[in-house]
Amino acid sequence: MKKPAALVYGVEESPPLAVTFFNGVQHVGLISINLVYPLLVFRVADTPVQAVANLLAIGLLVLGVATFLQALRLGPVGSGYMCPATFAAGYFPASLLAAKLGGLPLVFGMTIFAGVLETALAPLLNRLRAIFPIEISGLVIFMIGWSAGIAGLRLLLGAQAAPVSVAEWSVAGITLAAMVSFNVWGKGLTRMLCALIGLAAGYVAAGFAGLVDAGQLSAIGAAPWVGVPALGQVSWSFDVALALPFAIACLAASLKAVGTITVCQRMNDADWVRPDMQSATRGVLADGVSTALAGIAGAVGTNTSTPSVGLAAATGMASRKVAFAVGTIFLLLGLFPKLAVMLAVVPRPVVVAALLFAVTFLLINGLQLITSRLLDARRTLTIGLAIIAGGSIEIFPVIAASVPKWASPVVGSSFVFATLIALTLNLLFRIGVKKTVSLKIEAEAIDSQKIDDFFKSHGAAWGARPDVVNRATFGVIQLVDAARGEFWHGGALEIKASFDEFSLNVDLAYDGDALEFPAQRPSNKEIRESENGVRLMAGFMLRKCADRLRSQCKDGRATVHLHYDH
Repeated sequence: MKKPAALVYGVEESPPLAVTFFNGVQHVGLISINLVYPLLVFRVADTPVQAVANLLAIGLLVLGVATFLQALRLGPVGSGYMCPATFAAGYFPASLLAAKLGGLPLVFGMTIFAGVLETALAPLLNRLRAIFPIEISGLVIFMIGWSAGIAGLRLLLGAQAAPVSVAEWSVAGITLAAMVSFNVWGKGLTRMLCALIGLAAGYVAAGFAGLVDAGQLSAIGAAPWVGVPALGQVSWSFDVALALPFAIACLAASLKAVGTITVCQRMNDADWVRPDMQSATRGVLADGVSTALAGIAGAVGTNTSTPSVGLAAATGMASRKVAFAVGTIFLLLGLFPKLAVMLAVVPRPVVVAALLFAVTFLLINGLQLITSRLLDARRTLTIGLAIIAGGSIEIFPVIAASVPKWASPVVGSSFVFATLIALTLNLLFRIGVKKTVSLKIEAEAIDSQKIDDFFKSHGAAWGARPDVVNRATFGVIQLVDAARGEFWHGGALEIKASFDEFSLNVDLAYDGDALEFPAQRPSNKEIRESENGVRLMAGFMLRKCADRLRSQCKDGRATVHLHYDH
């Protein structure tokens, strides 16, 4: 790998110890906001405070082990990148459903199922790209944020929730305002730790408002400063009706892990061209093993932390040593029971404000992924109808209440229902979409706009990335202009384009001589004095129009092949 100029410390480099430690603290602060997900799941299951504190301490240990698994390369497991673990928002809707239907044993049992399934899916990820395109990945992330945000609001405003007092509204506002303010206007460490600062501010405000009762304070005081959480006190159960919700969450986690590890690859290599699926597969295996361990130990599903990788890119600190620091800090935090109890008794308005802050970024990330592809009517209908279907489940709970019991795990979750609708429509709308299309152009009627429309319309039907379609359009137009006259001897020039989720391939065929595409730039002398100098320079420039390019001529018919990585 060639180290990019913006990177301060690459994956295999060792920063000074103090720099490594303080960067680890930043990542822990960023990841800690996701502790709200297991906390809410435990509360929905009516778990006693002491048990919640013990489970949260176990969860911190799980995050430490999961981070080490991802950063190390142990046999086939581990990407080897600075890619810490976090509790996955993707498992939150399914875990809430399991908590309501069967309590924590069902949550833990189904989490083990999801982890084992992810390890089995890892070698098959390439084949799944066609049925799970990027815009559906974006929909999944969007619906995770939507359903998590609604679940948080129901803690305050739901029919079964206690009435919200003025003090609670005030505390929620202070918590959210602190997080937003430090995130928008803060700099350096204060910006990176905005979530922790907001939680602390909300906790203090709740104390002054009388929202932390004496029993909770006594529980915090009674907890020892140092201690090992009680392991082996969890039980497990399995419900086949929840297999589909957890399978969808598992698939979403797998694809998210691939995306996060791909960002790590690009961050560390200035010459990066395409994802290295070998390291991505190793990373997904580590992710699956970590989730299975989480279920065994008594925690919810884990996943790679995309915000943490974004922080590494922003600071230029991509060293694996930082990941080791993050893992070590999590392991140490898991040995402080007093901290776990403080997390277990976080007041309701503080938890909801923190959750809303976190899901805001999920919603926008999902929308950005959805719009990163060209969308035709089929894909627009797929995404739009899926969002409407998922939103209807949240807005009209009577829909879920009226379905048969066997369908409630699917229809009862807006996230699962929307994803299932999108996958079904995607498979249905693939009928009739041509993967190979062609266009013929006469020498006397060359129309650049016609070529542009050809690629734009079919690129949208394929769901290709706009930048790849634009590169192909520009390259073909330039090649047609270069071939016209001296190389193209007349008749129709045929353009064939094919797409397979991994690449866009374009072939131009015409009657005439083959174009030359030298790998080296011709010298100034060759350009001035050689008859072919200008041609060679044009061919050298055109070579940059595609990731790979070749030409040949047989029986007077010339063919130019352009390949674009997707």
